Amino acid sequence: MAIKLDYDRAKLVLEDRYSKALSYYQEGSTPPVESAIGIALGVVFGSSTQAFREVLLGCALTRLLNRNVDIRAPYSDQGENAFSARTLDETTVNPFLLDKAIPCSKGPYLAVFRRGVRFIPETRKGLRDKKGYDAFLAVISALESYNEESIVRLIDFLFLKFIALRDAADIRLMQLDRISLDQYKTLIDVLLHKPSKGLLPVILAVALFRTIKRRFDLDWVISYQGVNVADAPSGAAGDIIVKRDETVVLAIEITERVIDEARVVSTFNTKISPGGIDDYLFFYTATSPTDEARTAAKRYFGQGHDINFLPIEDWLINCLATLGPGSRRVFEEEILDLLKAETTPVKIAWNEAVKRLLV
Repeated sequence: MAIKLDYDRAKLVLEDRYSKALSYYQEGSTPPVESAIGIALGVVFGSSTQAFREVLLGCALTRLLNRNVDIRAPYSDQGENAFSARTLDETTVNPFLLDKAIPCSKGPYLAVFRRGVRFIPETRKGLRDKKGYDAFLAVISALESYNEESIVRLIDFLFLKFIALRDAADIRLMQLDRISLDQYKTLIDVLLHKPSKGLLPVILAVALFRTIKRRFDLDWVISYQGVNVADAPSGAAGDIIVKRDETVVLAIEITERVIDEARVVSTFNTKISPGGIDDYLFFYTATSPTDEARTAAKRYFGQGHDINFLPIEDWLINCLATLGPGSRRVFEEEILDLLKAETTPVKIAWNEAVKRLLV
């Protein structure tokens, strides 16, 4: 009898390794794999037979779940160490790839092979893409000898390639015809907790400033810079700058880190004072500023500089409540406009958050 896999655990593994691969992707780094395997995977992902890469993910996942499984035997009737690759695909791999908007097969990935196939050299004869299959087999062979750590690295590398593949595709942003204030509370809370290296909070804040500008027909010029871009070299006074003509009306810094006295003093010396900024606002997503940070802000207030601190989630909800339903629709328009120019992972984060509202 074939080995039965733990599909619930398989889903957790996929989610965990996908998150890690997404971090690699955002950092521009790569999990360490042998150069020969990296080259083989390049061939696999360049192949028109997309099932090869999906089968590899399933086999790597299977090998991680149970080292006793014969990953060359993907049908349950192929022996006591065989496994059901189709069941794994239908219950776990394919739904996961679809949920992450990764280009993948619409049906079972084994459909490109004949029934009862084994992943062995002899299978090569019946396939059109022999070069892709040879590369596929090279990775299968490597998997058979890998320890757990090496398998995990390979899965991370596979996901990194999948994410790059998705990034080259056109991701359609989900929209909602009408969003209530309560729904916005849920949506904003989910987005602020999505890993984005600070980009999603910036997008939400910029979208709301743009909404305020449109609502009151203000002559503001609103600019923002990329995530993790150092302010000093770029000449920016903060993550978001609101200007009227050439005068800074408001400078905003959005942070997930603790705001302490040293940070307030540093910001004053490097940005506020040199820029002659009268109004500076710290939006924080988690921990409140320290008492010493607030004391420092009061000291600078006496010198003519307003430095204030606000939890970004409260600010977003309170403003949306005050501006009314029409402005809430404008807010969504502005978010979508900003997201169109951003990277695919951020678009996926938005789509996942919107799906939460539809459950």
